[in-house]
Amino acid sequence: MNEIGLSLDTVWMLLAAMLVFWMQPGFALCEAGFTRSKNTANILMKNFVDFMFGSLLFFFIGFGFMFGSEGAGFIGAPNWGDLSFWKGQLPVEGFLIFETVFCATSATIVSGAMAERTKFSMYLVYSAVISLFIYPIEGHWTWGGGWLCNAAEDSFMMQTFGTVFHDFAGSAIVHSVGGVLALVGAIALGPRRGKYGADGKSRAIPGHNLAMAALGVFILWMGWFGFNPGSQLAASGEVNRTAISHVFLTTNLAAVAGGTATMLLTYLKYGKPSLSLTLNGVLAGLVGITAGCDLVSPFGAVIIGLLCGIVLVYAIEFIDHRLHIDDPVGASSVHGVCGILGTLMTGLLSTSTGAFYGHGWGFFCAQAFGIFIIDLWAALCGIALFYGIKRLHGLRVDDRIEDEGLDIYEHGESCYN
Repeated sequence: MNEIGLSLDTVWMLLAAMLVFWMQPGFALCEAGFTRSKNTANILMKNFVDFMFGSLLFFFIGFGFMFGSEGAGFIGAPNWGDLSFWKGQLPVEGFLIFETVFCATSATIVSGAMAERTKFSMYLVYSAVISLFIYPIEGHWTWGGGWLCNAAEDSFMMQTFGTVFHDFAGSAIVHSVGGVLALVGAIALGPRRGKYGADGKSRAIPGHNLAMAALGVFILWMGWFGFNPGSQLAASGEVNRTAISHVFLTTNLAAVAGGTATMLLTYLKYGKPSLSLTLNGVLAGLVGITAGCDLVSPFGAVIIGLLCGIVLVYAIEFIDHRLHIDDPVGASSVHGVCGILGTLMTGLLSTSTGAFYGHGWGFFCAQAFGIFIIDLWAALCGIALFYGIKRLHGLRVDDRIEDEGLDIYEHGESCYN
């Protein structure tokens, strides 16, 4: 029976990994649809690069950085392609591919905010750095058994808050890190030409294919059913069966609540329900529930989705109209702002440890501290990375290339002939 259970758990983990991999084409279609046709080949190429580079670098070095040294220290020991250090019950090859698809997701988030004006050669550099260092190190602190999730009585988190940081599937570890890096990268690049007029007002630059963007969101939604329930890493036994079923439900409820909230808010605010914003509202709900999908009730999942769907609209407006930061797909709002909000809401709405359920404020404070540390790390690394590239080699393409499109100049071919 133990062998059967382990086999079932392994198959479930690999199936979930396939679903999370399916999010790569979802991101590609979503980003391409929200941007202009002259840059489509460039965007599709970048999404392939994220997974190709991420898989190789994570296999050779990043996996050890994240899970080596048994969670001790600032960073794990690089594995140089050797997987023999793994002591877990599940097959290391399967666990490696499951973690690889998560790593690639974090790098892909950054692509959308920096679309339509980034040098492809420099994209290769920063995508590699994210997959090799930035993501695995903060992943080591959390999923790697490091100090933010160390439950030993003498650990820093237990001594300070009486509990540890919790991020079940990556609202903070994957999405907020990607969102913060996206924001810093967009600031370093500057806005697209023509985005802000002489009067300082933001001008809309419509995407070329909302059907493509909508299909991308549907694919991402489907992939999230591997992203969240798959993070249980087991399907055998009553506890695991109940857990993944619960996570499936909370994940979907937050998604539909986020999309509904955004649709209704744009209807009231602008007089018409916005499809493009509603698509991002669905993603906002999914990002928000990812941290606590295992701890909150179905009703709590609806609340998180509704709040994320509402906050998303104002976050996009604030970043665009007030801060004048050009993020073509809203990645910094969807993944950054809603990743932070979802992590914090877990501290309030967890049925077992949340403040709103009478369990005190220790868990909420642990969540706030954890998300602050993780995103501070991402921000500092992003500043060093993007401004370092900008000073040493240049991050942005020439004006003529931006005006005529990156496809021909960067890749020698166009997506549409």
